[in-house]
Amino acid sequence: MTDKKVALFAFTGEKPCFIHVMLNALDLRERGYEVKVVIEGAATRLLEELAVSDPPLGALYKRIKDEGLLDCVCQACAHQQGTLDAAKEQGLDLCAEMSGHPAVGRYMDEGYAIITF
Repeated sequence: MTDKKVALFAFTGEKPCFIHVMLNALDLRERGYEVKVVIEGAATRLLEELAVSDPPLGALYKRIKDEGLLDCVCQACAHQQGTLDAAKEQGLDLCAEMSGHPAVGRYMDEGYAIITF
């Protein structure tokens, strides 16, 4: 375990922004950081598309999942965006400890720096 820890919260539902989240997650991990990606807000509406997209989007998504960088998906936002079933079908962990949403404070308590996109 490293003391260099970063949690990347993806809120924006725009594909180019989410690509940057994934690229940064991989880059930070290669630099020795412990990285967790949390899919929140409008970004949850991308869940169905991410699973079936062509490169670079689909390949990056598969890679962050396969490499254990995707920590969880906001349960409330996935429900609101109509992608809760897609999250469950993909076997993604759901975070809901803060009124249905992931708590930034939990990550901070665990020593993670928080970056939002």
